Amino acid sequence: MLPLRISEIFYSIQGEGMLAGVPSVFVRLTGCNLRCDWCDTPYASWKPEGEDQFLGQILADVRRNMASHVVVTGGEPMIHVGIVELTKKLKELEQHITIETAGTAFEPVACDLMSISPKLANSTPTRREGGRWAAQHDRLRYQPDVLRQLMAAYPYQLKFVVRQPETWPKSGRSFRRSAGIASVCC
Repeated sequence: MLPLRISEIFYSIQGEGMLAGVPSVFVRLTGCNLRCDWCDTPYASWKPEGEDQFLGQILADVRRNMASHVVVTGGEPMIHVGIVELTKKLKELEQHITIETAGTAFEPVACDLMSISPKLANSTPTRREGGRWAAQHDRLRYQPDVLRQLMAAYPYQLKFVVRQPETWPKSGRSFRRSAGIASVCC
């Protein structure tokens, strides 16, 4: 197996979603197919940093942290060639696996919770770096077929970054209609 580009592996407390408060090991892959304007991990997307690590190294780091929950995040973990094998091996370690994804790519991973954060129009980088990523980002940021596939295949939660609360009702209705979701809870 080829190595995976790892930005960081660290132990922390999950701070978002239905598993907030759960001690977890975070495996952050570097590289992303999007360039969100407000990205909080530019070292894993805008300017990817990290080291190539083989699966054995990654698994040893996860075991060393003594947590039963692993969060595979990025960047965008679902675009990495080795993501299926990584999650399979994590499952063999009896880990609860959460994958944090923008929902733009599907792979048949081992996953207990798919934490999907679809990117709304407010994520498009129209000013950052002169807007050079805007067209690609807009073309890739919303993939309703992939979202439906992920939601059908895995237990999931949806997370949204809403820049201005007054835009959510319109964005939420539009998202629910196109993704075929009956409702989205706060």
